[in-house]
Amino acid sequence: MSKASEFIEALCRIEESGDVEPMARLFAPDAELSNPTIARPLRGQDGARDFWRSYRKTFGEVRSEFRCIASSDRASLLEWKSHGTLSSGAVFSYDGVSVIEHPAGLITRFRAYFDPRALGFQLEHAA
Repeated sequence: MSKASEFIEALCRIEESGDVEPMARLFAPDAELSNPTIARPLRGQDGARDFWRSYRKTFGEVRSEFRCIASSDRASLLEWKSHGTLSSGAVFSYDGVSVIEHPAGLITRFRAYFDPRALGFQLEHAA
């Protein structure tokens, strides 16, 4: 199974049940995780747990769909669209790209790129 497939499977588990452990196991002890809403990258498997717990808590229901997946033995690029409901019940959707570096098998760097204004606008108007 490719690293991209493992990542997508672990993300589906987070979105369905909130279980972050399969995802955390994909990350190296010195991994770095970030996105446009985080001031400083999170690090390691504990950082991965925090990152993905925070992601899941943002939404009531969430489902990600992948439009394009490009993968090599060193890195994967995932173009995605996430949609669902916020904790308030309001509907949301946003899209972006994730870059996953995994040169030795474990993920050493995860970076999600999306327009935080688009998601922020939906969060503000749901309140």
